[in-house]
Amino acid sequence: MARRPKQKLTHLDAAGRPAMVDVSAKAVTARQATAACRVRFPAAVAQQLRANGLRSAKGGIVDTAIIAGTMAVKRTHELIPFCHPLPIDGCRFGIDWESDNALGIECTVNTTHRTGVEMEALTGATVAALTVYDMCKALSHAIAIGPARLLGKRGGKRDFGAG
Repeated sequence: MARRPKQKLTHLDAAGRPAMVDVSAKAVTARQATAACRVRFPAAVAQQLRANGLRSAKGGIVDTAIIAGTMAVKRTHELIPFCHPLPIDGCRFGIDWESDNALGIECTVNTTHRTGVEMEALTGATVAALTVYDMCKALSHAIAIGPARLLGKRGGKRDFGAG
């Protein structure tokens, strides 16, 4: 039976202290990541949102979530301590009903750089979900966010999933 090499955490130095990964020796390649997050509403709230075309007293819910998610993608390195600041080549959101009571949010991020954009995609999807919550919380505090998950990534050393 073949053994897989032992994996280690990349954000720790040899002494076990936090450290930013040095990506200077990595090749610059096109990279993409897609992440998703779900927002679940109580049935009556979902019905009201559907009837109002996903608009609240604060304005267009989807449009505001896309703007907030995009801003978050661009500022991920300011929020997550060991993320590198990256040039974002593209960022796209898909927000639609997954079921009667749940909105699905997908965020796809592209860059051409030495490191991937998984954290940017996850940050974009989750901040968009938080924005939906903020836009709708006057209707109910029983709105639930999650799970947030990486759907896939391309470019770099390993591809994963459908990104």
